[in-house]
Amino acid sequence: MMLKRLIPAVACAALLAACASTGDSAGKAAKPATVAAAVAEADAAAAAGQRDKAYAVLKGASLAFPADKTPWVRMAQMRFDSNDYGEAIVHAQEALARDPDDLLANSIAAVSGLRVSSKALGDLTRKAKLSGDVKSEAQDLAKLLRTSLGEDVLVPKPKPAVKPRSSAGPAQAPAKTASSSSDPFGALK
Repeated sequence: MMLKRLIPAVACAALLAACASTGDSAGKAAKPATVAAAVAEADAAAAAGQRDKAYAVLKGASLAFPADKTPWVRMAQMRFDSNDYGEAIVHAQEALARDPDDLLANSIAAVSGLRVSSKALGDLTRKAKLSGDVKSEAQDLAKLLRTSLGEDVLVPKPKPAVKPRSSAGPAQAPAKTASSSSDPFGALK
């Protein structure tokens, strides 16, 4: 009778011991050996459509290798590609804290900032509340952007579409010869 009571107790203790021994190692992700290994793992996850996993791997790499800019640049690019410009700016700034000369991080921060600003200005314009100091400041910023980019116009008007000539179209009139016109390029028109 004592044996019948002891068997369930021993089985329960064995089960708890098994859970306790694997719980510590199963709950923690393994630290990547190198940043390159983490980036490769993140690339594989992203290619498999597991963007959240890819981001988590890069986040883990940023914690494991705090001095390396690579995970931050990659996370910034991921957030930029998913139109999450605020997070893209934050991650790009983290990369720039580690390497102020990183061209990609600078580009992500600049373009993300411009997109956030453009959206905000567009929203203000649509609500017809862009006036006074805000309007003059926006005009000054636009002027600064034009000067920085060396452009007279920030957003050029689209060029009119040119209709392609079809070989199956109506017969063309014979071209004028150069001698019958004072315009030497008349035959090309």
